Amino acid sequence: MKLFPGFAEEYRRRHDEIWPELSALLKDAGIYDYSIFIDPDTDYLFGVMKTEDPKLTDQLPSNAVMQRWWRYMSDIMETNPDNSPVTIPLKEVFYLA
Repeated sequence: MKLFPGFAEEYRRRHDEIWPELSALLKDAGIYDYSIFIDPDTDYLFGVMKTEDPKLTDQLPSNAVMQRWWRYMSDIMETNPDNSPVTIPLKEVFYLA
């Protein structure tokens, strides 16, 4: 994901004040560990999420709370026409168990 220039602090502020209903939705979808990192030089974001059941997270985009969050964030980051964040799938090149 990528922020528009100058919005790193606003992005952090919005996540510090995450809506309780969004937090509950993510947990109800089996997400138990979720971090987002930023490269301050490029404003690229990298999210790492652990989930109990990936099939549950596949349903998140159709949820009204998630869609509202995307609209809320769309003014500070690159988004698709449906307001979802533009994402680029990454290929794992190393894993230490």
